[in-house]
Amino acid sequence: MDELFRLLLLFAVGSLAGFTNVMAGGGSSITLPALIFLGLDGSVANGTNRLGILIQNFSAVLSFRQEKYSEFKLSFKLAAFALPGAIAGSIIAVNISDELFKEILGIIMIGVIISMFFRKSNQGKKQGESLHRNSWFIYPTMFAVGLYGGFIQVGVGFVLMASIYHLMRISLVHVNMHKVFIIFIYTIPVLLVFIFTSNVNWKFGLVLAAGYASGAWWSAKVSVKKGEGFIRIVLIFIILTMSLILLDIIKLPGFSPVQ
Repeated sequence: MDELFRLLLLFAVGSLAGFTNVMAGGGSSITLPALIFLGLDGSVANGTNRLGILIQNFSAVLSFRQEKYSEFKLSFKLAAFALPGAIAGSIIAVNISDELFKEILGIIMIGVIISMFFRKSNQGKKQGESLHRNSWFIYPTMFAVGLYGGFIQVGVGFVLMASIYHLMRISLVHVNMHKVFIIFIYTIPVLLVFIFTSNVNWKFGLVLAAGYASGAWWSAKVSVKKGEGFIRIVLIFIILTMSLILLDIIKLPGFSPVQ
């Protein structure tokens, strides 16, 4: 395969994944198979993908801030609890079987879809208004989400969105705003683990990161402009599609989301 074509393909895949990740999640299930298809082994693909994740979420944070959506004090607090979990998850790095991973993740994401239909509406809440409920349980939950993200990463956006969405009762726009900040913070030490163990392909990683950043930038803007209803539709569609793939109801040749 021509080298220029490989790099252009990576940029395009990264752009799609970045847009998907900020809007809902699951972008790593696109990028990881692409990296492996281009010749990287699993651990290097995993580490290379984390470089893109870091740049993607930094870009999204800046884009949300430009759109006047930022609550850094709360985002820092949530990230502080996710951070030690993510470090522990990346160090443990326990291997699980491909089949078990796909079944667990598929069931989790279907559960997320079902739970969204049972959420009580926030009466009187206007679009763009952040009326979060104080719940101490959000903090140990952030540690668990960080552990999951540091260990697996694939699908962590769905889990993080569901956690914040139900425990804090805020709009999906604000959920996305906090989500990208939290993942940005905890990805820093996780990426360092892969760098120190020589599991990052820098050429592929930087091109992928550029695509991630582009997709994330525009996804944040679409998220703000279109609002919660649009995000809900995209979220349900992506989660349902990925769940059916992970449970082998929809089959894609060569698809393997496991990191």
